[in-house]
Amino acid sequence: MIAQSRPFGQRYAFVVVGVIFFCLLIAAGLRSAPSVMMVPLEESFVWRRDVISWAASVGILLYGLTGPFAAALMERVGLRRTLLGALLLMSGSTALSLFMTQPWHLFVTWGVFSGIGSGAVASVLGATIVNRWFKTNRGLMMGLMSASSATGMLIFLPVIASLAQNGGWKPVAIAVAIATAALIPFVLLLVPERPASIGQVRYGAEPDDVPPVSPASQGNFLAHTLNTLRRAAGTRVFWYLFATFFICGFTTNGLVGTHLIAFCGDMGIPEVQAAGLLSLMGIFDLIGTTLSGWLTDRFDPRKLLGVYYAIRGLSLMYLPYSGFSGTSLIIFAVLYGLDWIATVPPTLRLANEAFGDRSGPIVFGWIVAGHQIGAAAAAAFGGTMRELQGNYELAFLIAGMTGIAAACISLLINTSRPAFDPEPQAA
Repeated sequence: MIAQSRPFGQRYAFVVVGVIFFCLLIAAGLRSAPSVMMVPLEESFVWRRDVISWAASVGILLYGLTGPFAAALMERVGLRRTLLGALLLMSGSTALSLFMTQPWHLFVTWGVFSGIGSGAVASVLGATIVNRWFKTNRGLMMGLMSASSATGMLIFLPVIASLAQNGGWKPVAIAVAIATAALIPFVLLLVPERPASIGQVRYGAEPDDVPPVSPASQGNFLAHTLNTLRRAAGTRVFWYLFATFFICGFTTNGLVGTHLIAFCGDMGIPEVQAAGLLSLMGIFDLIGTTLSGWLTDRFDPRKLLGVYYAIRGLSLMYLPYSGFSGTSLIIFAVLYGLDWIATVPPTLRLANEAFGDRSGPIVFGWIVAGHQIGAAAAAAFGGTMRELQGNYELAFLIAGMTGIAAACISLLINTSRPAFDPEPQAA
């Protein structure tokens, strides 16, 4: 294969990061849409909130379970093909939802199809890009990738909340479908398969650098993905990382991402104002996650995780007793927002340290699956608690306690030696 040269030399890696940043940003917008569609769907179809919550839960669950298989598929059939297929599925499923009339239509479109599509455009995509294109500055780059979720909320939530308030749920679906489809030509034109495709090496690497090749690039990628899980599951460090990221998902996407706007609505706060609160959190998460990436390159990631989860847990326990005044909500948005996705860079570093650059992204994909299982559980749990108790207070208190537990578990992680011996590298 003849390498197609591109401008900027090794710095072309930053062009790739820019395109992937926007892909992750749009995927975050898609995943945040159900939070502003919940009340309009409830009013339009007279569906119960717990039914809508369960559909969102299915999407969140598949978003996570798709990750490790997507990471292996990127090695087997190519990153570009996997990403383009995911974008087409996201756009198509969202557009298809415009014709839904029954709850199962919501489960299929916004649950199954959008969950699988957005699952391939998630943290595992960022991890694969960082490992494939960067030899140095990985923590900072992963921080920027992770911050795209915050930026997605920052840009999308006020817009789609306004669309939902003025026109119902359909304008939201149309906007997400168009925005997702618009990314396809940029991926086709600007994202090479790997640095060698344009005659380059990873950013920060010497000219003779040979990047690690995953065994998933040859043979049965499904078998390799499951075998990697089997081997990782025999280690203590995997379960510590899995448990903390389960709690991470439980306390972010699942509960706050899905139910905060509805919680604020119960307290008399208009939907657009509540979406603005999430956007404010997004601003501080953009700052906090980028800073977390920088800190991850310099400090013990276990201690960073301990601090992040402790702050998150205390913030969630504070919210039900905050009075929901303007000042108290700003305090919550700042404290909670600073570490919304800040846990990703140190978790990825710990996964790479324990499982190596070759298996690390796939193991990280399984850890992210734990994140989304936790998020799915919280989405369903929050809706069920709201139906049973008439409010969200106990749900947020329980989530806060799990955050404190995650802070303690983080300090038990030990990556001083490889968790298992790497598989022989393919010739």
